[in-house]
Amino acid sequence: MVETRKVQVTGGSTYTVSIPKTWATENGVSAGSEVEFYPEGDSLFLTPRRGDERTEGTLDIADLSGDELTRAVMTMYVSGFDIIALENSRITNDQRRTIREATQSLVGLEVLEETRDRVVIRDLLDSSELSIHNAVTRMRLISLSMLEDAMTALADLDRDMARDVIQRDDDVDRLWMVVSRIFRATLRTPKAAEELGVPREVCFDYHSSARQLERVADHATKIAHLTLNLEEPVPEEVTDALFDLHEATAQVIDTAMEALFTDDSVEATNLANEAREMVEDIDTEARAIDELLRDLDPARAQLLGLIVDSVSRAADYGGNIAETGLQKAAPTP
Repeated sequence: MVETRKVQVTGGSTYTVSIPKTWATENGVSAGSEVEFYPEGDSLFLTPRRGDERTEGTLDIADLSGDELTRAVMTMYVSGFDIIALENSRITNDQRRTIREATQSLVGLEVLEETRDRVVIRDLLDSSELSIHNAVTRMRLISLSMLEDAMTALADLDRDMARDVIQRDDDVDRLWMVVSRIFRATLRTPKAAEELGVPREVCFDYHSSARQLERVADHATKIAHLTLNLEEPVPEEVTDALFDLHEATAQVIDTAMEALFTDDSVEATNLANEAREMVEDIDTEARAIDELLRDLDPARAQLLGLIVDSVSRAADYGGNIAETGLQKAAPTP
């Protein structure tokens, strides 16, 4: 329920306003308590001042194992818990192994305490030291390099390079988790956004774009897996066409990311529209490659068709980033 208060003037120059008693009681605010104010545009956020900002979450893992346990740890991490306590009447060796692997796959986590019935994980990173901009920039570099190397591995039938692309997907996933954690923190408290120095709306744009980059990396990984299934080199005509398609796709993603990162709204709009127009041309190129595949045996044609589809989808994800760039550049109501 919305409550309203009248602003009053005390001492001739100080503006004062009362706060709802129910809210104060629920949040432990009483006479003598200190509160913090965070201005954001025409809004002013008020929050109780806490001595220890680190949050602890406890999870019963009695019925969890394998991927379910891994996902549970990742969910607690993304949700913003600084200390994660995993409990069971007796934690099995398999559970301990899964917890360690999950911890190693996430940035900043370390096992702090380990007993018969409890494993405590702690985030050692200071949230003020994290940069959502740097994380997204790193995701951009890795995902684009993965896509390029996946196409090179396909052309050269380089299985070692294909396996390297598959391994690098873990790096992108780690960064995606970091971006998600930062974004959720800015939703939970205005202090997180202030420490980042990035408005919450921009954090949302970065989070949306990071999701698209994570999908680009997934399709680079898919291409690498498909390459491992190839037994014969791809015909040169098809390889050349695929490289042209890849170059156009990489240009879409790069142009879209530049639109996202620039603070010039006119430049951002022009770059974003340029990227969106290139996506339409890529659809035409993809259909032309599909025609070339008709001359191959059905099994190879199907496999290479999946690769064409993955490159095209990567371009679509670049188009989605361009849409986000347009929204970021639009005037704020």
